[in-house]
Amino acid sequence: MAYSATIKKAVGDLRKTLAEIGIERQDVRFAEHGEHAPLPGAPTVLVACSGGRDSMALAALSHIVSGMLGIHCGAVIVDHRLQAGSGEIAQDAASRCKDLGLQPVIVRTINVGGIGKGRSVEDAARQARYESIIETARGIDAVAVLLAHTRDDQSETVLMDVLTRSAGIDALAGMPTTFVRDGIRFVRPFLDLTRSQTTAICRELKMTWWDDPTNGDTVPLDQPLPQSYPLRSRVRHTLIPYLSRFFDGDVSDHLAQAARVASEDKDFLEAATEDLYHNAVKRNSVDAAVVMLVKPLADAHPAIRRRVIARVLAELDIPFVSSHVLSIETLVTDWHGQGALSIPSKYSVSRQKHVIRVCKNG
Repeated sequence: MAYSATIKKAVGDLRKTLAEIGIERQDVRFAEHGEHAPLPGAPTVLVACSGGRDSMALAALSHIVSGMLGIHCGAVIVDHRLQAGSGEIAQDAASRCKDLGLQPVIVRTINVGGIGKGRSVEDAARQARYESIIETARGIDAVAVLLAHTRDDQSETVLMDVLTRSAGIDALAGMPTTFVRDGIRFVRPFLDLTRSQTTAICRELKMTWWDDPTNGDTVPLDQPLPQSYPLRSRVRHTLIPYLSRFFDGDVSDHLAQAARVASEDKDFLEAATEDLYHNAVKRNSVDAAVVMLVKPLADAHPAIRRRVIARVLAELDIPFVSSHVLSIETLVTDWHGQGALSIPSKYSVSRQKHVIRVCKNG
């Protein structure tokens, strides 16, 4: 079958991303035409599939690429049970993945907790979804999980983080192409593809998909989405098109390009952060507190110091914004005996002479 330029690009991006994490052709015979069963012990990759156009395009092309490389490719579908009929939607996505030839195809049904405890429904669902996907990947010994985030998702993420989180270069860098969470490697091979391209891929391959009604796709573009819709949907439907008209250009493309440049700067900062973290952060095995040593933090550049503080909060699963990091930093740079700081998730941060302790209240 002769593929379009869009599919060829997507396949090339997927193969390149897999090669960057060490997944390449397992044997020369997989370069030949025809279908070939993977060799015993070949690695397995897992597609996180929602049934939407982006993840269905990724599932289809992952099956094609897995045949080119001689690897196994499965799928995991997570049913959050947050919408009526979600179980049927998940089973339908699973059926389409099976029809593509993916194996195994696993449906996970989860309960989304933590809503209203400093987290939105979207944040809580994301956390629960990752936990379920990680457990599934471990269960089948998958070497990587493929996520279908596109260039549009990247630009939306950058815009939301810059406007709501004030996270500095981390906000500008957006989503990384690859990252490790709880020992599982996640990969985003479609960050250079647009949503319109994944739509074109599905249509070319004659694949159907499910559109989440909270995306607002049925609302006319000249009508802003109500506040009841998720923030990402409102940014996608209303804000980015408005900014593109205002600046008379493709704002989504500009934001994605900025993310690529900023991600390289972020990599450099992360390396310096890693060194300082190992020199300045210790864990107290007695009371599970995290202890940060003041002197190495005080001697460090503020940008690196703040990143270490942010990393400590993230590792403790504490939701935070830049003001929390800056407040903790004053215990390093402007300490004059002030008391403990209260931060989210019932944690407190206090300085005791030459150390700063981050621990649960009580």
